[in-house]
Amino acid sequence: MKITHYLYNAFLIEHEDVKVAVDPGQNLWIFKLKSLIPKSEWPSVTHVVITHGDPDHHWHSDRLATACGAHVICGTGLTREVDGATLVVAPRGRALTSWIPIDNLHPLDVGESISLNGVHFEAVKTVHGPIAVPILGFTFRARPGPDERVGLGSMGFKITIGDTSILNLGDSVLVPEWDSVSADVLMLPIGGLGANTWTMDVDEALEAVKLVAPQRVIPCHYSVPFLWKRRFGVADDQRFKREAERLGVACTILRYGETVTI
Repeated sequence: MKITHYLYNAFLIEHEDVKVAVDPGQNLWIFKLKSLIPKSEWPSVTHVVITHGDPDHHWHSDRLATACGAHVICGTGLTREVDGATLVVAPRGRALTSWIPIDNLHPLDVGESISLNGVHFEAVKTVHGPIAVPILGFTFRARPGPDERVGLGSMGFKITIGDTSILNLGDSVLVPEWDSVSADVLMLPIGGLGANTWTMDVDEALEAVKLVAPQRVIPCHYSVPFLWKRRFGVADDQRFKREAERLGVACTILRYGETVTI
């Protein structure tokens, strides 16, 4: 099995004829606004996972799904029923004003699961933290809620392919219920800004490692480009690696486009 990382929470997971794209979003650096997952990879994707509705996670999901006809898995909070049809919030729409259909869409609530073409998906509780964006000396703040686009539909997914399970936690703060979830590989954010802002920070992510007890952990969503900043949500990944390995967990740090084979 190959796992390739494309910044933020964008991953490709490949095994034999399966190719799962996780959070095919947009690079948010204003000097390089493009798809995180290269478009050359799109036609061969078999499954698309969307952990929530923010642009760096959801922006290209419908386009990718159209390019390959993949199954699309998301949380129920990212969808709504309109005239008997299940719609997903428009990836490039404003606020909660537009909703679109996506073929082969499979919304899951916490604890629900589905098997699709040899891949098993289980929805796991996650909680997106409030955001804080510094702009020209001011800080714009938004807290996820029922009428907010920020963190909409937040959901983690345990993805099982063959004998290997991979748990991706999206942009979540620490959730105690993860002590009942197990996985061989854990993907989790470490670039939180403290006080549960955005996501877990390094220390909180280490607590999550203790709860899930994976064999391998892959940190993500830290030191990423954002607007005019080259590195936002800066985190010490080497400290995280050292501490994770002290817990007996292998830690793989992946830069843009790097791959690990497990």
